Formats: sequence, C-alpha cells, structure tokens
Amino acid sequence: MIDKNNIILYNITTRHRNKVRDLKVLFIGDLVGEQGLEYLEKNLNRIRTDYKANMVIVNAENVSNGHGISKAFYKRLMNLNISAITLGNHAFRNKELESFIDGSRIIRPINMKNQKGKGFIDINYNGKIITVLNLIGTNNMSCHGIELDNPFPIAENFCNTHKYDYLIVDYHAELTSEKIAMGYFLDGKASAVVGTHTHVQTNDARKLDKGTLYITDVGMTGPLNGVIGVKKEIIIDRFRNNGVLPFTLDTDPRCQFSAVLIDFDFKKIIPIHLY
Repeated sequence: MIDKNNIILYNITTRHRNKVRDLKVLFIGDLVGEQGLEYLEKNLNRIRTDYKANMVIVNAENVSNGHGISKAFYKRLMNLNISAITLGNHAFRNKELESFIDGSRIIRPINMKNQKGKGFIDINYNGKIITVLNLIGTNNMSCHGIELDNPFPIAENFCNTHKYDYLIVDYHAELTSEKIAMGYFLDGKASAVVGTHTHVQTNDARKLDKGTLYITDVGMTGPLNGVIGVKKEIIIDRFRNNGVLPFTLDTDPRCQFSAVLIDFDFKKIIPIHLY
C-alpha cells in the first residue's frame, strides 16, 4: 500500500523495531521483454532466498517489448512482491503508463520535465525510510521528445531537502564517465548509486571513499544471446551495412540475470550475474 506521501507501508515486526536488521536489497538490472519477466517469475523466489534479500527493486523500462512498461506487466511484477520499479529513457514509450503511474510503485527519472508520476519513493522498513531515487543522464541520451533537466543539481537538492535513512539512486545513463562522476558527486550523501541502461554488468562494484556503495552498470535481465536484448542479426546489419530494421527482441529462450545485492549491514555491494 502507498499512502498520500508516496511511502510504501509494510507491516514488519521484529524484536528490534528501532533498528534495521539484515537489510539486504536486491537491485535487478534492466528487465528486458517477456523472456526476462518469465525468468523472474520462475526464479526470483529462489534467488531472493539464496541471497537472503528482504527487498527487491527492478529497473523495468524495457519489459514491454523494449518499450516501457504496460499495466499487465506491472501487475505481474507486483505479484512477485517487488518493492519499487525504476525506469529510464523509454519510460513513456508505452503511453498506457500515464494512466496508472500515479499511486503505483513505479518511479520515473525525476529530472524528466513535465511528466506524470514521481521520481522517488519512500519505503518504511522497521521504522527507517529507504528512499529510491531515479535519475537519468543527459549525454547521448534520447528520451523520445521528453526534455531533461541537469541531474546533478537536482540530485544535490534532493539530498539536501529530503529526509531519509538510506538512499538508493538508480542513475540511468549512457556514458560510463557520467555515471562514475555521479557516484563521486553523491559519495557520502547516497547510500548506494547503481548505474543502469547499457545492459552490460561492469566489474567495478565497490565502496567509495565516503561510504557510498557503487557500480557503473548493473547489467540486464533477459535474452542471453542477442545484442543487449535485441536480435544480433539486426544489430550486426546496422553496424555493417547501416541497416535500418527496427529493433526486435531476441527470442532465444536462454536468459541472463544481472543484479547487485546491496548489503547495508556489512556495507558492501555484491554483483550477481547468472546464466
């Protein structure tokens, strides 16, 4: 349930109500298409148990055939007990989102101008507020006509004015340099900064100097043998022949699963990449 202040309310009872104990957040990288969602439906409970995760966040901006998220896909994710869904440049490719984003657990990049929905969500966990903030980069990023504000001052202002105990930032950006810069910019302000969008998990998960947990890109969950989810023949043709065939998601049933486990108790971030 979400209250009027955009806070998800959980009924959680522990012996230590004033402490967050064993807080492990599973953040799943860009969920691509039906294959990615089917993989989650079959395997998420096992993965959640294996990694002892008690909260799951998913970037699902590509779940609806690579074009945003539909209401039907949103309902399927809610059936998996997902705490928050982040988006990116394809957020409003599926116009149906405008009809249900308000009051949902979906957040869109906060620096998208004049769009429905909110750019953050607060989760009340054992009396502590875990805030999830969605930002989008502005370099080499097409948002299908949506104008973007500079994410750096917006992130800074949010950290200075919003009350939270833990802050997880999904920075959806094309350039690795831009994502690394945002990580350093928010070091000590955000609890974790995780990059999404490029669909390939990077090998740089670490704790920054002031304590922020960071990875440049979480990777993707979906078709294994395409090119970042798209049929490889289409992408090869684009590079080789300047082809113009529209993107079509790969239909090979083999999938990959990419995520990070953000462990706030031991202050570490653990990459997960499964085939």
